[in-house]
Amino acid sequence: MRAAASQPIYDEHADAQQQIAEAISKASKTGRNIVLIFGANWCPDCHALDAYMHKPELARVIEQNYVVVKVDVGRFDKNLDIGKKYGVPINKGIPAIAVLDPRGKLLYAQNQGQFANARAMPYQDFAEFFARWRPKR
Repeated sequence: MRAAASQPIYDEHADAQQQIAEAISKASKTGRNIVLIFGANWCPDCHALDAYMHKPELARVIEQNYVVVKVDVGRFDKNLDIGKKYGVPINKGIPAIAVLDPRGKLLYAQNQGQFANARAMPYQDFAEFFARWRPKR
């Protein structure tokens, strides 16, 4: 996977709380789950995860089943309270993911830095993760 690209993938000025509230509103209307991706623009593993998520097959699964919110953690000094709220210890590594149901209830939180080495992980691990946490319809 490619290393950190020049294009930012996280909005460093976004209000993450507001983005999550909007995602819950959208998800509740569409029946999709919400995936919170904690990361930063300087993080090569965050860029690797983002690249995997844009591969056509996985991008379709995500588009059909999830509302995605990218939560910028800066240099481990931003939005840490949101990580804590959703049971994601940012200090274990980024990118880190939490999955919420369409009403915003926590379904899953990565609590051991499971994707922190995304550059070295096979595509299949990501495909299986997103397939596993799709909403049950």
